[in-house]
Amino acid sequence: MKKVLLVAVMMLASVSTFAQHVVGSVTIQPKLGMNIASMTSADDTDVRIGAVLGAEFEYQLAEKISFSAGALYSMQGIRASEDGVKGTLKLDYINVPILVNMYVAKDFALKIGFQPGFNVNNSVKAKVGGITATADNPIDAKTLDLSIPVGASYEFNNIVIDARYNWGLTKVFDGADSKNSVFQFTVGYKFSL
Repeated sequence: MKKVLLVAVMMLASVSTFAQHVVGSVTIQPKLGMNIASMTSADDTDVRIGAVLGAEFEYQLAEKISFSAGALYSMQGIRASEDGVKGTLKLDYINVPILVNMYVAKDFALKIGFQPGFNVNNSVKAKVGGITATADNPIDAKTLDLSIPVGASYEFNNIVIDARYNWGLTKVFDGADSKNSVFQFTVGYKFSL
């Protein structure tokens, strides 16, 4: 009888261990959140706070390893102010994060990957006194941005809280050393497919 109870407990424990991350399963996760964006080598500038939204698919390769890929609209850029002039450089991208997710504890994953981004908005908004002016495509920003996303996520009842740092690899402009540097915080909901 003790052996039967022990086997039953072990089976229940293994079901609860594997129930969340079934090998071969595919999920989709719509998500939204906030970026805290800046650029390296951009002195005397402030961060631009922007939105990020989109969705990611995840394929569970093994009990503790999965791959994910998605598309996220990401508001990036910088803000600056000098001598009464306030300006915002808006650089918005469609980012395509491709990640390896390592589940190091129940519902807790560490992430690393590669992320191409495609510039879809390049504009400057300036305010002098009470006058505001906007210019589209004022700076020749590169259309392709490459970065390495590194982060962690935690799942609870299919709700996923994700924090990442997107470390820019490519220069944002020709002739300048500035690269994107983005902290990203999102909340999503996982659906099984």
